[in-house]
Amino acid sequence: MPDAADGYASVMNAEKLGAQRFVSLTTYRRDGTPVPTPVWVARDDEALLVTTPADTGKVKRLRRDPRVRMQPSTRGGKVAPDAPALTGTAQIIDQDAGAARLTDLFRRKYGLEYRIFSTVERIVARGRRPRVLLRITPDQA
Repeated sequence: MPDAADGYASVMNAEKLGAQRFVSLTTYRRDGTPVPTPVWVARDDEALLVTTPADTGKVKRLRRDPRVRMQPSTRGGKVAPDAPALTGTAQIIDQDAGAARLTDLFRRKYGLEYRIFSTVERIVARGRRPRVLLRITPDQA
């Protein structure tokens, strides 16, 4: 939430970031080049969750380097110049039966939009594209 005096609040925590509709999730290539991607986000206590297909570049990068940076963004990934960032470490969680509670956090937050997206994705991929959850633990300040 921008403040008239100094742009965004200077501190971005999991609660504030988890309330955003979209965030830019930055992962890092082998050479350290940042790769930002707009994603949906949900909060689970002090951690943040992202859902993504298991075969994406970001998952491959996170298997090698779990560091991430997250900032509020638009649906298209545009980040305001003064947007604060949260850094953390991502853990990859396979979406098996144990992840049902975490997946439900996205269903509740995004509602019909999530259901439509999930249905279309299953039809297009014919159910062959498994998803994973990324559980992001913020770094301690």
